[in-house]
Amino acid sequence: MSEELVRRAQLGDRSAFEELVKEHQKRVYNLAYRMTGDPEDAMDVSQEAFLRAYRGLESFKGDSSFATWLYRITVHVCGDLRRKNSAGADRTVSLTTINDDGQEQETEIPDLRYSPEASLERKELARAVGETLASMPEDFRAVLVMRENAGMSYEEIGNKLDIKPGTVKSRIFRAREFLRRKLIESGNFYEPYASNRSTGA
Repeated sequence: MSEELVRRAQLGDRSAFEELVKEHQKRVYNLAYRMTGDPEDAMDVSQEAFLRAYRGLESFKGDSSFATWLYRITVHVCGDLRRKNSAGADRTVSLTTINDDGQEQETEIPDLRYSPEASLERKELARAVGETLASMPEDFRAVLVMRENAGMSYEEIGNKLDIKPGTVKSRIFRAREFLRRKLIESGNFYEPYASNRSTGA
């Protein structure tokens, strides 16, 4: 499917590229999140990665799969963000406030996204997730890693583990609940898992 969509996108079919985005956006986001440890940064990386992929479609020759090429772009974007964050450690942002005379004024405040504290929080979250995964029952951990890290479908996971897709979905739901509960207990709550828990998706 991807090969045909890529061919059409290279010929200028924007709807085909939109389909490619839908097909790969979750895997790209998951990869970006694992590398940045921050949901907002992961979203920014995902958008930039797809933008670069669109601009560079002509350079894709099919030597590897489109997914591999796209993930390589995502890794490069993450590297660019990391360098930008390091360079912007002392960066400030403008905040519009109202002074005592009722007039607007611009105030410069530190951009805490790039502060050591923010970096420490991201590292702490990554550590907490890693520890929680290590303590998770093997049946849960296997399906969660295959789904979130490898981006495999329920059918693919079921084939690998010789279980039904419905069982895969149930285990993933329970694994996310386990992870969510443990992160809440440790004070490291990862919101994207909460948004999925009601559907088990």
